[in-house]
Amino acid sequence: MIEFEGVTKRYPDGTVAVDDLSLTVETGQITVFVGPSGCGKTTALRMINRMIEPTSGRILIDGDDITTRPEAQLRREIGYVIQGAGLFPHRTVLDNVATVPILKGVSRRDARSSALGLLERVGLTADLGDRYPAQLSGGQQQRVGVARALAADPPVLLMDEPFSAVDPVVRDDLQQELLRLQGELGKTIVLVTHDIDEAIRLGDKVAVLANGARPAQFAPPADILASPADDFVASLVGRDRGFRGLSFADGNEIPLKTIDHGVDGLTLEVDADGRPLGWRGPDGLLPTEGSFRDGANLRTVADLAILSPAGAAVRVDAEGRADGLVLLEDLAGNVRSQQRERLAALATSNSNGEAG
Repeated sequence: MIEFEGVTKRYPDGTVAVDDLSLTVETGQITVFVGPSGCGKTTALRMINRMIEPTSGRILIDGDDITTRPEAQLRREIGYVIQGAGLFPHRTVLDNVATVPILKGVSRRDARSSALGLLERVGLTADLGDRYPAQLSGGQQQRVGVARALAADPPVLLMDEPFSAVDPVVRDDLQQELLRLQGELGKTIVLVTHDIDEAIRLGDKVAVLANGARPAQFAPPADILASPADDFVASLVGRDRGFRGLSFADGNEIPLKTIDHGVDGLTLEVDADGRPLGWRGPDGLLPTEGSFRDGANLRTVADLAILSPAGAAVRVDAEGRADGLVLLEDLAGNVRSQQRERLAALATSNSNGEAG
């Protein structure tokens, strides 16, 4: 657990980057700091490993004030990933990953051996270990940066705009990889981003920060989307927050039609094994635009139904055989119902909190 207790950072020219921040980062969760440029989110992050010293207040990790630990020792026990990876250009990939374990006294041979395993864990092949950072793509470099941060098996991982320097396709892949790794490792992660979509996708809890790192709202992403605390949060989340919020709704609750159900003169055509081929109509065979499986969220289902020429999303089983259709009109009714239920639950939770 990381606790900010009245933390302030004031520079000699009078600029206040962080103003009386009090906030708790829960153990084993991803907590995301999101906000406009200059709001103090990176300053708050860098105070955790004492790269920036607070002017006043305290930061505690598992109850211990970080100022009681030597800076170098503290930093070796906290993983740190920055934009562009920040790798040492004159060292091979393996030696980059092995840096912190060697500093902590692990032999170079053992550290490099462990580094090979970490490369595989972050989705890189062992043959990349002998290359230099300049010989890697941006996405590969960022994966090496994550591997290096994990090399000493730190309980805390700090990530400062880690994926902003790569293209959208690579960024999506890296986000998926981070979620997979977190599912395996359960680190306490603090991640800074200016991208609300990234915050919503990655965060167990999201701190929407205004100027001075003031938490305008600190809550699970689904709650922020459903009920922004004020106009500032609503403007940051954006006008399409309703569609984003579908990512947290269950697609399995929508009633299914049978696959022979016709829609506007179109019928689903399948092959001999029952796999969807497309929508058959007067103009020939039209694409399904994809399918979804059991467990998909409502945003995925809605996107497929909107793109479909029939206005229907196709569900398939584990073998890829079509086993049901979700119609747009059924989806709309379900969205309204789930939104009402979520707002009612939030109102109950808020009233209970005020009563306590």
